[in-house]
Amino acid sequence: MVNRVLIRLKVVQLLYSYLLSRSEFKIEQLPENPSRDKRYGHALYLDFLLLLLELAGYDVTDGKRASVLKGLTLNKAIHRGRLMGSLAALPEVREIIVKERGGVHRFDGVVPELYEAIAELPAYKEFVKLKKPELKDEAALWVSVIENILAKNQSLITAARESGEYSVAGYARAISLLNSTISDYGNNRWLYVSTRHALDYALDKAYELYHRLLLLAPAITAAEDLRLDEARHKPMPTDEDLHPDLRFVENKFVAALRKNDKLTEFADKHKAEWEVNDMLVLSLLDKILASDIYKEYMAKPGEKTFAEDADLWRDIYRTIILPGDDLAETLESQSVYWNDDLHVMGTFVLKTIRKYAASTRKGADVKLLPQFKDDEDRRFGPELFEGAVKHFDEYKALIDKFLKKDRWDADRLAFMDVVILIVAITEIVGYPNIPIAVSCNEYIEIANAYSSPRSGGFINGILFSIIEHLKAEGVIFKN
Repeated sequence: MVNRVLIRLKVVQLLYSYLLSRSEFKIEQLPENPSRDKRYGHALYLDFLLLLLELAGYDVTDGKRASVLKGLTLNKAIHRGRLMGSLAALPEVREIIVKERGGVHRFDGVVPELYEAIAELPAYKEFVKLKKPELKDEAALWVSVIENILAKNQSLITAARESGEYSVAGYARAISLLNSTISDYGNNRWLYVSTRHALDYALDKAYELYHRLLLLAPAITAAEDLRLDEARHKPMPTDEDLHPDLRFVENKFVAALRKNDKLTEFADKHKAEWEVNDMLVLSLLDKILASDIYKEYMAKPGEKTFAEDADLWRDIYRTIILPGDDLAETLESQSVYWNDDLHVMGTFVLKTIRKYAASTRKGADVKLLPQFKDDEDRRFGPELFEGAVKHFDEYKALIDKFLKKDRWDADRLAFMDVVILIVAITEIVGYPNIPIAVSCNEYIEIANAYSSPRSGGFINGILFSIIEHLKAEGVIFKN
């Protein structure tokens, strides 16, 4: 079963990957030793950034003059949209506005023509049909505005020609830089969706590991059965070869596992069966046969009970299979997810074997653990990830505030610590039924295991301050 301990870890890992990979708006810088065309193209690019914001209804003059849209019928579909709002909020853009770049005002007379042209674009007509347009849809619309209006509108080109620096190559460069800035942000949506799917895939792989671990027992006994059969058929078999003790290979718990329909179905569907000649299987078999657990089991005479057979395998998993380097190395080569999953899935394998040992029907009444305890747990991971992405900027600002207030050294804050704090705050705010102490303890443990040696104490201190602040503000009410 995939529990919340593992779900939290997966969310932290994938959010970390997502935040490192995503491309925010990238404001292009003027290259060193620019040519005349490049210098003009970059200046025009900055003006066009502000022009796009004006067309979207954002003030680019720091309140120094009236909106160029004044007197026009506002187009509600594009007015102050999220995408352009994100662009307007960028520190680099705010700096351009504060420095009073004066070039954009020369396009004021062209704005009505440009504004009306947007509504005639095929991309706009498709955009307004969407009930809930996403950022990628907004990006696609503004890319169309750049390519089909700003790049081609003759009135705009004529206004640009008024600059003594104008060149065709420079104008084309401005359009290219602008297109790149908007397009790159649009690609974030693809990355977001891809990462969300990766979260689902990681949780599915964890559940697959649970099955694969259970399937090791039948594979190991099958490998020993094959060895015994080969010994019977060697040229000069001994009496022990001809009449081996079959209690290990005929283990009743393993026989019950082989009859478990869900385990068999899963193995067939995911091709999760272990081969009897697999190097890991043979290595584990050798270790089991050499162990005191096996020797004591075989030394006791008489037929074993079902519970004894189950207890044997519980001891084998607990002391030989799960802690061994052989398993960890094999899993690492098969899936990038499984080494992190092994501890949690191992505990659920042991729990499953205990259920078999307590069975009154030789395992016929035992069901494998479900992937999630309930629908709430199934939704927990995706909702936690989505909430962390949605509130990242808000919670990052909160973290920064208390870094300064509590005199923590910002340079000590590793990016993994930031991610862990963001997910922790998301859970504390968004899940009123989860006690604060539970959330804090879980993320401190993640920090201790996956960040720097001092991260646990560091995160504990920051979280305490933020929690007290959120309580005082009436954002959270739980203890």
